[in-house]
Amino acid sequence: MTATAVVGLQWGDEAKGKIVDLLTSEHDIVVRYQGGNNAGHTVKFDGQTYKLSLLPAGILRDGITSVVATGVVINPKAFLAELDGIVSRRGPVAPERFKVSDRAHVIFPYHLAEEAVLENSRQAEKIGTTMRGIGTCYREKAGRTHAIRIGDLLYPDLLRSRLHEIVAFKNQMLAALAPEFQPFDADAIFAEYLTYTERLKPYICDTTAFLHHAIADKKRLLFEGAQGSLLDLDHGTFPYVTSSSSSGCGIHSGSGVPERTISRMIGIVKAYTTRVGGGPFPTELNNEIGQHIRDVGHEYGTVTGRPRRCGWFDSVAAGYGARISGIDCLAVMLLDVLSGLEELKVCEAYEIDGERTTDFPSHVERLAQVQPVYRTLPGWKCEISHIRKVADLPANARRYVDTIAELLNSRVEIISVGPDREQTILG
Repeated sequence: MTATAVVGLQWGDEAKGKIVDLLTSEHDIVVRYQGGNNAGHTVKFDGQTYKLSLLPAGILRDGITSVVATGVVINPKAFLAELDGIVSRRGPVAPERFKVSDRAHVIFPYHLAEEAVLENSRQAEKIGTTMRGIGTCYREKAGRTHAIRIGDLLYPDLLRSRLHEIVAFKNQMLAALAPEFQPFDADAIFAEYLTYTERLKPYICDTTAFLHHAIADKKRLLFEGAQGSLLDLDHGTFPYVTSSSSSGCGIHSGSGVPERTISRMIGIVKAYTTRVGGGPFPTELNNEIGQHIRDVGHEYGTVTGRPRRCGWFDSVAAGYGARISGIDCLAVMLLDVLSGLEELKVCEAYEIDGERTTDFPSHVERLAQVQPVYRTLPGWKCEISHIRKVADLPANARRYVDTIAELLNSRVEIISVGPDREQTILG
């Protein structure tokens, strides 16, 4: 095994962090390849709960090297605050076991201001941005003219010159869009980011070269993404998506590691479906069952605290995520949340204009028109969080998991029945 990837197949929040944590001990390097501090993993480790946003889950383990790769966008202030939180609880993080890509792009205060103005000006349904400047930073990465990378922070004269040019433009633009806007001071931003650079400098390197050398040395890599496949910028429910390639398609562009290196792609799904922000959600439950799932599953954002929209498992949506990411097997998470419900429903197809299909629509207007076709299954009344073998699961719980495997045409290798590492069934 050269490399393993863990990819969410739904709209994110599939509990990928737990699986990354479980698999970390089998690997030498954990790589975060996309996203920013707009998403997070909750990991329970050594009896403590850690909420990670930018840092890979490998940061919690000795002997593991963690890499924040090229496809990530970094807010240095948030990044260092998260690192300080880990250091205060687990001790110093040595540069040899923590690498930050010099090609990763940097979030500045004007990115946050611009994103807020754009989101608030939207007349249609809000996209649901976290207002952390992620989208505007990725947009500048694509536009190139006003983009600044982590490696640029190491050249103060270059950084000062670029900031004066960029801030002058941003002040003019934002003043036109928002009359109450208070202009940014380029020199103040420069001074602030210079202090961040001093702390980041030991960790900054060419992570692409580092990973290529690691592969040549037969090191075992574990790739960890943020969000889920249905939020992928190119393949998700656009425009209600994130600003990066959050499906398995983004691993290679976000890390510089070639596709052939990945030997195992694990698709992560919740036993039900959630999403945050706007956009169509065919199986959404705006009733007491949806609220029950939200309460029992603690379905509130790791980073934002926002309540998540909850609904039945959607095999059309998750199956599409599985296909674009090319998964080899499944991990079904939070199965215990469904305990106690009289009956469960699984969406096995969509009906659009009177026709049945298992293809996921490419346009949100089309997705908004679908009617889910449900398969109804009996629930189970007993608690399952103590179970550690598939054979010990209630028959109806096994049937439910088997139905997900059937509809996604993949085998289930992992079942999670609680947040702790021990509350896991390996199939």
